Amino acid sequence: MRRTVISIFILASVNAFAQTETLTKEDLAKELQPLKTNIQTLQNENGGLKSEISNLNTELSKANKSIDSLRTLTQENSSAISQTANQLGIQITTTEQTANKRIDEVGQSLSTNSLYGIIGVLSAILLSGLLYWLLSKRQKTDKTEVVEQLQKTKSSIEESLVKEFGKQTSLIESELQLLAQQKTESLKAENAETDHSLALKVASEINLIERNINLMDKGTKGLKQLERSVGKLKDNLSANGYEMPELLGKQYHQGMKVIVTSSIPDENLEKGSEIITKVLMPQVNFNDKMIQTAQIEVSVGM
Repeated sequence: MRRTVISIFILASVNAFAQTETLTKEDLAKELQPLKTNIQTLQNENGGLKSEISNLNTELSKANKSIDSLRTLTQENSSAISQTANQLGIQITTTEQTANKRIDEVGQSLSTNSLYGIIGVLSAILLSGLLYWLLSKRQKTDKTEVVEQLQKTKSSIEESLVKEFGKQTSLIESELQLLAQQKTESLKAENAETDHSLALKVASEINLIERNINLMDKGTKGLKQLERSVGKLKDNLSANGYEMPELLGKQYHQGMKVIVTSSIPDENLEKGSEIITKVLMPQVNFNDKMIQTAQIEVSVGM
């Protein structure tokens, strides 16, 4: 195509030269020189294109060879895949049959074992329930017997204490008689200082009996008689000028003239409430004058 272009270009130039008769040989050479240059350039470019086309043909040949190799390899892979698939299909079928057979065997075994296991578990549960019922019944019976035995023992001990305290009240009455005699003699003696030791001893003994009475069951045999005896002792003590103010169960406040030996938290009391729950040593007044300070224990509401 380039040669055709060049020929046309030369003919056009000759035609132009023919039309211009006045052109000289030098002018013609000048006109042809660019054409020679262009022709040379075109020839160089044509050579380059031929070289590129040769290279492209070489690469195309290599590509065709690679495509042929890939086709061959693809066919071989397809054959191998088909063969492998067939083998896997056979193996899967065989494995599935074997697995199904084993599953059936295991299922039958599990069914039998499960039945025996369920029977065993139910038997164990029933046996455990029976044993629990028997033990609970036995425990309740034993607990009831123990409670009854403890109650009987407690009642017996309290009855014995009541008898002992009854004997002690008789001794205290004797001491009160001595106290009365002591008072008569002190009245006869002028400017004689009164001895309160016997009265304080009697007051402590009465307080001890009262403290134990508060711990006893109200239905204890002989308890009411003992309470009446203690009341008489306090009356006799009062007749000699000595009084024991009632502090047990009273509300405690900071202004009281007592000695608090301990404070015990008690959730059953109202929060902030303070109650005297034990009198360790009684307060004793003589002729309305305190001669002994009480020692008490206070329970504090939480």
